[in-house]
Amino acid sequence: MSAQTGRNHQKFKTKFNLPFTLLVDEEHAIAEAYGVWVEKSMYGKKYMGVERSHFVIDEHGNLAQTAIKVKPEQSVAEALSALD
Repeated sequence: MSAQTGRNHQKFKTKFNLPFTLLVDEEHAIAEAYGVWVEKSMYGKKYMGVERSHFVIDEHGNLAQTAIKVKPEQSVAEALSALD
């Protein structure tokens, strides 16, 4: 999920040949509901953004796994293991 536009998502999906739908959350309502719309800081400048995280939702709509403040290298392996 990202607060970026649907157009940006489509470029990302095409670039990495992703076979699934990406969630667009331009108004960050979902990020707020999941508790990952947070204050961030870069070079001393504070701003609001999405905390790097992943959520695995099972076929019944239940959260099977939640991981917040994940590293990209670990996130994919963790999410895939939750799907097994």
